Amino acid sequence: MTTRFSLQRSLTLVVLLLAFAATSVWARTDRKFETSPALATEAQYLIRLLEEAHYNRDAVSASDYIQIVPAYMSDLDGQRLFFLNSDKIAFTEHYSKNIYWNIRELGNINAAYEIFSTYESRAHARISWILNELKQNFDFTTTETYRVDRTKSEWPANPAASDTLWKQRLKLELISELMNKKTIEQAKEVVRKRYERMLKNLEDIDGSDLAEIFLSNVARLYDPHSTYFSAATFEDFGIQMKLQLVGIGALLGTEDDNCVVKEIVPGGPVDLGKQIHPGDKIISVAQAGAEPVEIIGMKLRKIVEMIRGAKGTQVRLLIQPADATDPSAHKQITITRDVVKLNSARAHAAVFQAPGPDGGTIPLGVISLPAFYGPSDSDEPDAEKTSATKDVARLISQLKTAGIKGLVLDLRHNGGGYLSEAIDLTGLFIKNGPVVQVKNYSGDIQVDSDQNDGVAYSGPLAVLVDRFSASASEIVTGALQNYGRAIVIGDSSTHGKGTVQTIVEMKNVAPMLARSTTKTGATKLTVQKYYLPNGSSTQLKGVVPDIVLPSIDDFLPIGESDLPHALVWDEIPSSRTFFGQPLEEKILKPLRAASATRQNSLDEFLYLRKNVDWFKMRQNQKLIALSLAERQKQKDADEVFRKEMKAEKDRLAKSDFPYREFRLGPPPPPKIKAPHKADAVDSDSGEDDSELSTDEGDTYGKVDVHLRETLRVVTDAVRLGENRQYWASDHAPLTLLTDSKG
Repeated sequence: MTTRFSLQRSLTLVVLLLAFAATSVWARTDRKFETSPALATEAQYLIRLLEEAHYNRDAVSASDYIQIVPAYMSDLDGQRLFFLNSDKIAFTEHYSKNIYWNIRELGNINAAYEIFSTYESRAHARISWILNELKQNFDFTTTETYRVDRTKSEWPANPAASDTLWKQRLKLELISELMNKKTIEQAKEVVRKRYERMLKNLEDIDGSDLAEIFLSNVARLYDPHSTYFSAATFEDFGIQMKLQLVGIGALLGTEDDNCVVKEIVPGGPVDLGKQIHPGDKIISVAQAGAEPVEIIGMKLRKIVEMIRGAKGTQVRLLIQPADATDPSAHKQITITRDVVKLNSARAHAAVFQAPGPDGGTIPLGVISLPAFYGPSDSDEPDAEKTSATKDVARLISQLKTAGIKGLVLDLRHNGGGYLSEAIDLTGLFIKNGPVVQVKNYSGDIQVDSDQNDGVAYSGPLAVLVDRFSASASEIVTGALQNYGRAIVIGDSSTHGKGTVQTIVEMKNVAPMLARSTTKTGATKLTVQKYYLPNGSSTQLKGVVPDIVLPSIDDFLPIGESDLPHALVWDEIPSSRTFFGQPLEEKILKPLRAASATRQNSLDEFLYLRKNVDWFKMRQNQKLIALSLAERQKQKDADEVFRKEMKAEKDRLAKSDFPYREFRLGPPPPPKIKAPHKADAVDSDSGEDDSELSTDEGDTYGKVDVHLRETLRVVTDAVRLGENRQYWASDHAPLTLLTDSKG
């Protein structure tokens, strides 16, 4: 298993944590789990791997292991609703002296089972209380509020405080159903079934699930990308984790009781549908012609089984959007299952006619790259053996033939891929030189360089990024910025994942496990860090664009810096063979000034800022009213705002730049939409689901403010190139030497 994987592949290997589940009212609560000899061996070797091979090995001491207790409790009870604060105190005191030595020397993880036993008892009692409480009357006219996100709150201090909290929680859930046009009896029935289902799910949890959660918390003491796979998880999902959801093309995880979309596979049905995004929560799943099944608290493997299905069949998902600020905001999506089509996932391009001087237009190319894929990504024997670099080179040739005056490399939502592709692709725009440096724990540094003097494109270049641009995307972006080869535009920073992981099967490091027929688990651990040619790390800070544009992404917890125990940012010496220079201030200053003027004057930026400000306001609203009238009032105001923004978007779309598309394979199938239904209403916007997207049939979305502005910046650079005072040495801004090839 190579250690040179970037974020897209690393994220697909993250352990899919089980956040919450419960058993039926009549189920046993006296189950006993014990650490088996094989599991004890795996636990011991996990600690050995972390202490001997992890990049961050020296940053974790024995005393830090007590942090596992509240972290494990949070994985079981993410919203801090079932445990009591006294549980946390008691567990911390009880395990503080021996948890490290029990795991390291004995492989004993009985703490995981003992803590779960308390959780199971608390959940069983609480949900029985809930079912009884739902028989009571509720007052929806109070001035009470509820903190929707309790992940960082304390657990209730005592049973009385827990009762009060749960009464508020139930009001919140009932109001959400009432706002979705349910009667009070229907709302109670929905909530009752939800908790009965959670009770049944609790019984499905077994010892291996608990071991996986517990030992993953051990690994994450060292960094957020290290984790432990139980034997079942490792076998079921395997190293090629993107195969886990063949059917809709999405990677799922669980967070705080909810199934969350972690990643969208380029070219899959979800990607083509454009109605589901990373961070969205899946509330329920329904097969064609069947009633929906709520999946809150359900084991991930069961959810995967429900969503998987035969090609051509349909599945309905009830989604809570990631940017929703009201828990009642849901939308129903219908997806037709299919295989991921390589041609749909490949790079594609277009020539845009951007506004030029004197009322004319200037042809500018845009290459959109969804991932740094390689030939081995294709499983079809007769498939064309292509790669991201080869595809981009072919598209550049086509765009140059079309007469482009500048180029935008769009790496938004590109989570990475093969490091070799990142290096080769960077080489399409520079003559030669170092692209990335990789350092291990011992301080040994390996420099990976572009060795090819050939240049595919030497003209004005911009790179467009966002907070989802990660790993290999950050390497390419940072390298081109280091060389002053491109101007970087986008969100306040890229994702910030500058680490390298490797997968180790436990049977390969523990001789006694290798001799056994028992299936073993595996661990993923961080072993190296990435650095740019100038020595700057991409870890934590990511790559900071030269021109920053307003973005909702900047107010979502989606960056590396939002993850606990993330490795620090640091620097190493610049590569000895690196002689590049960043863009000079005489070039950046006029480009930034022109963009700032547009950002302060154009209607599209006013439209963008209104959306960002509205989102910020709702995000800052930590407490939500438990008054039905207040909630309805806020929902009505939000609906008015959304309709205004939709009307404004439709108006602005009339001034979108015309473009002609270039593809290397057959055109993609039409974007997947939910069928039109008279009663298919989105509870947050009041609009028909089939009309949620204004971009049906278009490869490039309407009113893509960031892309439009990036094209304008490139136009500005082209115009600056007409004045030699803005030239660097003997070449125009954002270009290579005038004698370079291409």
